[in-house]
Amino acid sequence: MALLEVDKVSKRFGGLQALNGVSFSVERGEILGIIGPNGAGKTTLFGVISGFTPPSSGDVRFDGRRIVGVSPDRLTRRGLIRSFQIVQTFADMTALDVVTTAALTRRPIRQAVDYAAQVLTRVGLGSKLDDTPATLSLQDKKLLELAKCVATDPQCILLDEVMAGLTMAETEAPIAIIRELNRQGVTFVMVEHVMPVIMRLATRMVVINFGEKIAEASPDEIINDRRVIDAYFGEHLDA
Repeated sequence: MALLEVDKVSKRFGGLQALNGVSFSVERGEILGIIGPNGAGKTTLFGVISGFTPPSSGDVRFDGRRIVGVSPDRLTRRGLIRSFQIVQTFADMTALDVVTTAALTRRPIRQAVDYAAQVLTRVGLGSKLDDTPATLSLQDKKLLELAKCVATDPQCILLDEVMAGLTMAETEAPIAIIRELNRQGVTFVMVEHVMPVIMRLATRMVVINFGEKIAEASPDEIINDRRVIDAYFGEHLDA
């Protein structure tokens, strides 16, 4: 049985059809990449899966259970967590505070603090426990967002543009963390525009355009699919 199943999901905002009958599944231990042009519906899709956006129609199942209408905090406790492009915190929170808050979904306070420190060390932020997110570099902010997800003991992490704004050299640390977590059994669904990264990490890719799934295949097959080239990559692949 697939860990995550998206079945004919549609979402309309007034006159805008943001998603139209999108279906796919994610197996346990997989890294699924979701790509598409800006405005294709990827963020809306993540919102539906993670409980932040109710679908207009369709169904989503996680670990065999229907999750449409389930709140994001309850989904987190079930093992499904979503990252955000911008770390969302209170101004005076430290990195340790941020990750401890996430760890509290599974642990009492004393254990949560200790575990948060362990997770921060694991992602390379062990020397920055008392730093506030505002003082961190962009790379460290991305690692902090990853740490928040890890601290919830997830089965599946939805990563939303975790590499955005990083140099290729700066992507190496999060890539290594994602690979290690995946080896330990964590499933990933990644929305990502940095194609060299998604090509390295994804075992399979789904392409969304104008709210519809237009392709689903291995990374090598995707980059040679004319529909994908026309919709997403544009002329620069032919140059």
